[in-house]
Amino acid sequence: MLALILALEGLLQLGASIGAGIAAIGAGLGIGKIGSSAMEAIARQPEAAGDIRSNMIVIAALIEGVALFAVIVCLLAIFLK
Repeated sequence: MLALILALEGLLQLGASIGAGIAAIGAGLGIGKIGSSAMEAIARQPEAAGDIRSNMIVIAALIEGVALFAVIVCLLAIFLK
């Protein structure tokens, strides 16, 4: 019975670690896509650079918030058994 409990705890830690990694990778890809698209939009329409840049920063902050929330949930899954 103890071996089963230890195995389940190991699977919980593995799943939470994979989830935190996927959240971080997803946030990195999302922010990279936002930056790429914003630079392309600024190159096409330089007079709108200020608006594009401010919108890019807001969206990047929202993505970072979601990624941080996902990592915290994964850490809580590990430590609050």
